Amino acid sequence: MSMGDGRGGTERLVVIGGDAAGMSAASQARRLKGPAELEIVAFERGHFTSFSACGIPYWVGGDVPERDDLVARTPEEHRARAIDVRLRTEVTEIDVAGQRVRARDVDSGAESWTSYDKLVIATGARPVRPDLPGADAPGVHGVQTLDDGEALLRTLARTRGRRAVVVGAGYIGVEMAEALINHGFEVTVVNRGREPMSTLDADMGRLVHRAMEGLGITMVNDAEVTKILTGEDGRARAVATQDAEYPADVVVLGIGVRPETALAVAADLPLGAHGGLLTDLAMRVRGHENIWAGGDCVEVLNLVSGQDQYVPLGTHANKHGQVIGTNAGGGYATFPGVVGTAVSKVCDLEIARTGLREKDADRVGLRYETVTIESTSRAGYYPGASPMTVKMLAERRTGRLLGVQIVGREGAAKRVDIAAVALTARMTVEQMTALDLGYAPPFSPVWDPVLVAARKAAAKVRVSQASA
Repeated sequence: MSMGDGRGGTERLVVIGGDAAGMSAASQARRLKGPAELEIVAFERGHFTSFSACGIPYWVGGDVPERDDLVARTPEEHRARAIDVRLRTEVTEIDVAGQRVRARDVDSGAESWTSYDKLVIATGARPVRPDLPGADAPGVHGVQTLDDGEALLRTLARTRGRRAVVVGAGYIGVEMAEALINHGFEVTVVNRGREPMSTLDADMGRLVHRAMEGLGITMVNDAEVTKILTGEDGRARAVATQDAEYPADVVVLGIGVRPETALAVAADLPLGAHGGLLTDLAMRVRGHENIWAGGDCVEVLNLVSGQDQYVPLGTHANKHGQVIGTNAGGGYATFPGVVGTAVSKVCDLEIARTGLREKDADRVGLRYETVTIESTSRAGYYPGASPMTVKMLAERRTGRLLGVQIVGREGAAKRVDIAAVALTARMTVEQMTALDLGYAPPFSPVWDPVLVAARKAAAKVRVSQASA
């Protein structure tokens, strides 16, 4: 039903956030309904729409030549499809009862209200900036937006010293360590966890640790940063922990992100345990028929654990947008959940995981068996075969696959997709052993490493079932 503000029978869809989830939703809604039926207004506080934040480390590192290579669709392209994109415009308030949003022009400060019939909240995530002395000093950088990437590149170009410290050793941390190596910096990574990549179990993280040190990166684990020291010029000069100081001409924060939900909190919309918005399967905000949310500001159902989880990834954001746009455009679609698949790399080391880690399974009370196997990416006799380690978790009572982690060289990471499909299908490790995977010596051993792990896991499950 229209708001009755002179638009006749035309409804208005307002989108807050102009990146993956928001603009996917706007584009899909536009495919289903023309401008005469649905007016679409999208607010974006930055300079860009539809860009790949995941690609920023590779642009900074030089693998992607130009900033604009990361922009999937420009504001002008969206406007050509009758989507009213308003850049440098930040939504500051959602009036749920009045079905309107207040927006402020970032440059002029001017404010105005815009009414909506349907609302999409796609406010994304904000980088974790530690509340430390010196965290806002010149030379300290986050890497969340294209503007952040440009600022870091300017610093790298004009910095005379070649020492860099990365704070955090998750996906962004290890990817930025590689980018800085590419720029010729001596790189130290300070990590408060036992091993890098806390999305892996510590035994698999140790493999990443060894490989990073082999690439010349200094890894400092079990270390909490206490402050960032500055020089007489006010710029960052070192990162301090309780035990040591690490000289730095540039500091990159790779600590992770949190849901950007300040607007939602002020509007009294429901949040989950991780601080993300809660939605139903149609991506509607729970309890609100005409408000949807997607992307890095929401929590999603983990299909393996059965619990809500915060997983900020562009793959999910684009799927959320498709679902939201279909529903806002008058169709029907659902987003069932995730199994927790993610891949990354540092130089030539590939890192992959899906499903549950040991501590995830412990948290939800699952009893499980684990196996870890060593294999190769190709037939052992074929040139270029490289080592690969696969860890697999299976439920003890049923043999259901619970999770897989893979660390190796070329050909390692995308093998995790086999496990992601098996998890989605709720397959047992015994069933996995019969999967008809592609084989030829240049691509795989005759028993693919994932299937070798499945065979070992199935045997271990059988032993535990027999002794139960």
